[in-house]
Amino acid sequence: MSSVPFLPNAQALLAVVNATPSSLHTECQCSLQRCAGWESVTETEWPSQHMRAVATLRDPEVYEPTFEEHHPQGTRYDSPEAPVSVKHFPYNRCEVLACTRCQQHVLRYTEFGGYYVDPRARRLNATTVCEDVG
Repeated sequence: MSSVPFLPNAQALLAVVNATPSSLHTECQCSLQRCAGWESVTETEWPSQHMRAVATLRDPEVYEPTFEEHHPQGTRYDSPEAPVSVKHFPYNRCEVLACTRCQQHVLRYTEFGGYYVDPRARRLNATTVCEDVG
């Protein structure tokens, strides 16, 4: 059971993101600046001392979330312009975190392959959060 709240839809996610005015965002030189789209971020690169857990997009009532992606404009999974759709992969497996230095929100999930584990992160841009679909 997660100790952070579950955000069930786009409106709840936007409420969390918009709770921190952009005027409070400051420059930060952490390793997450390169994460406009989904990027691998190893545990040694992850700025854990500056990250605060805010919420989860993983529904506690769903054992196996869908792997279906949502790309109505033909974007790809790792594209910075790809829509953030909370009901679709990989967002439905994400934690929402905030940097305590710059207030930037970040999505994080772990990709599991046959022989690897790959932690990934994407800085959250409110303009890419899309209405709930599916």
